[in-house]
Amino acid sequence: MPSVHRQGGTRRWLVEELGEIANLDRVTEHRDQEGAAGETEPTVRLDGVSKHFGDLIAVRDLDLDIGRGEFFTLLGPSGCGKTTTLRMVAGFEDPTAGRVLIDGQDVAGLPSYKRPANTVFQSYALFPHLSVGDNVAFGLRRKKVPKHEVTERVAAELERVGLAAEINRRPSQLSGGQQQRVALARALVNLPKVLLLDEPLGALDLKLRKGLQLELKRIQRDVGITFVYVTHDQEEALTMSDRIAVMNLGRVEQVADPEDVYERPETTFVAGFIGVSNLMPATVEAGGVHLDNGPSVPAAQNGFRPGERCQAVVRPEKLHINRIDEASDGSLPSVEGTVESSVYLGTSTQIVVEIGGDVRMTVLHPNASEAERQRLPGGGSRVKLSWHPDHMHLVRESRAGSQAAAQEAPGRDLTKPEGEEK
Repeated sequence: MPSVHRQGGTRRWLVEELGEIANLDRVTEHRDQEGAAGETEPTVRLDGVSKHFGDLIAVRDLDLDIGRGEFFTLLGPSGCGKTTTLRMVAGFEDPTAGRVLIDGQDVAGLPSYKRPANTVFQSYALFPHLSVGDNVAFGLRRKKVPKHEVTERVAAELERVGLAAEINRRPSQLSGGQQQRVALARALVNLPKVLLLDEPLGALDLKLRKGLQLELKRIQRDVGITFVYVTHDQEEALTMSDRIAVMNLGRVEQVADPEDVYERPETTFVAGFIGVSNLMPATVEAGGVHLDNGPSVPAAQNGFRPGERCQAVVRPEKLHINRIDEASDGSLPSVEGTVESSVYLGTSTQIVVEIGGDVRMTVLHPNASEAERQRLPGGGSRVKLSWHPDHMHLVRESRAGSQAAAQEAPGRDLTKPEGEEK
C-alpha cells in the first residue's frame, strides 16, 4: 500500500508539473503574441486631436501614428501648431478634443511626470548648482532608484553622449553643445517610451548644429527609443528623420519619408516650404499638363483628372539652362524666359528666370569649374529651361491657404478657408 501510495503521489506530482509546464508554455505563447502585437502598435497615437486657445484653433483634427523606434519630425513655420502638439503629448497642455495615446494607453488626465515620456527643451533647463552627473541623476533619484544603479546608468549615458570626463563639472563650465548633450542624457537615463525634443538645437551656431544633428541621429539609433522632434529647419528635418509631418495652420499637410516630402510634395505649401520650389500654374490634360506660361508637356497625373487646375513643380537642381541660341536637347519639355539675376553661392550659382505672368524659376547650377561658370547666362539673357519629365511633379493648392493670409485674420479658425467658419 505504501508503495502504491508513493506511485500515485508521483503520478499526481508529474501531472501537476506537466500541467504547470503546459500552463507556462501558454503564458509564454500569449506574451509572445502580445509582444508581436505590440510591435505593430504605434508608440504615440493622436486620434482626432484639436487644441483651442479661446477663439484660436491651434491644432485641428490631427490624426498621427508614430511607430516604435522611429525618428519622427513635426516640421513647419512658427505658429503652425507643432510645439502645441508636442506639449499635448508631453502633458503640458490638454487637448480640447481627441485622444493622446502612448503605448496604447490614453494618457488624458495624466500629469507630465507620470507619462512614459521625457522632454528636451531648447533652453537646456539644467540646474546650475548641480554637477553634470547630478543633473543627469536627478530624475532617477526622484524615483528612488538604488544608488548603485543610478551610478551605473548615469555613467553609461554620459559615455553615450561623449561627456564621461565632464561628470563633475558645472553647466556653466560647458559649451552650448555640451549642455544640450547633458540635457539629452538626463532625459535618456530615465528610459522613456518616447523622447520629445522641442527645437533642441535652435540656440546653437550653424557648424555645431550640423555636427549635433548627426550625433543625435546616431544616439537615437543606438538607444532605439521613439524620438518626436519639433523644428522649423527643413534641412535639419531631412537630415535626421525617418518620417516628417509637415504642418501648416494646425493641420498636417503631408506625412512621408524625407525623400518623398522633397521629391513628391502633395501640396503647394509643402513644395514651397521644403527647399526652393518652382511652381508653374497649369491645367491637367490627358497624359500631361498645359502650362499657363508655356506649352503642353508630359507629366505623371498623380491622381488629377483632365481639366483640373494644379501647380507643376520642378526643383532648382533638376533644371537645365541654355541660351536661346545654344543647342539643347529638343526632346525635353521646356519653357523660355529672361534671366533676372545670377548669384554666386560657392558650390553653386543661383539663377532666377522670369517666364511670364509673374512666374519666376530658380536654377541651381553646380560650379564644377570656373570656365563653365563663366559661360552661364547673365542678367537680361534670353534662355530656355528644360527638365526630364520624371522630374516634374503635380501638386494641389494647400488646404490651409498661405501663412500670410492666416496672419492677417486673427481671431478666426485659421485652419479653415475664409467663408467656412460657423
